[in-house]
Amino acid sequence: MREFAKGSFTLRQAPRPLRLIYAAFLLLVGVGIATELGFEIERIGLTPARVAAYYRGGEDATVMTFPKTFGQLLEVTHAHAFMMAVIFLILAHLFAATSTSGALRAIVLGVAFAGMLGNLAAPWLTRYGAAWCAWILLFSWAAQGAGSVLMVAVSAWECLTPS
Repeated sequence: MREFAKGSFTLRQAPRPLRLIYAAFLLLVGVGIATELGFEIERIGLTPARVAAYYRGGEDATVMTFPKTFGQLLEVTHAHAFMMAVIFLILAHLFAATSTSGALRAIVLGVAFAGMLGNLAAPWLTRYGAAWCAWILLFSWAAQGAGSVLMVAVSAWECLTPS
């Protein structure tokens, strides 16, 4: 952390062992992002109808689902809020230390953060509000995914390329 306290810290100029530690962390985050996508595709689905059925309950030709209870949503939100905050904090610090432009950094960080907020709120809105709120969750997944993948890819590139 003391490296980040230096105003001139950049990933490209960080000592090689530190860059390798960051790269290993980014690899693990990449695995986390991939498994999240797998969960969203396999367990929930990528259409508004499937998302709404997952949270509100419903049935189609192959499966019947029950509405998520208040307690289930609370448990998932509780765990995700803490973990998403920590991962975002670390990814944002690493991404802020890249050579990308300030405008690009602001856009990527803003999109990723908005996606994370939507990812926390949209299940509640879909379950207790309206089924069309499933669209909010789908857009939130896309925003969080795009922002996170960009932060991981750019940061990893700067960690692994010679300084």
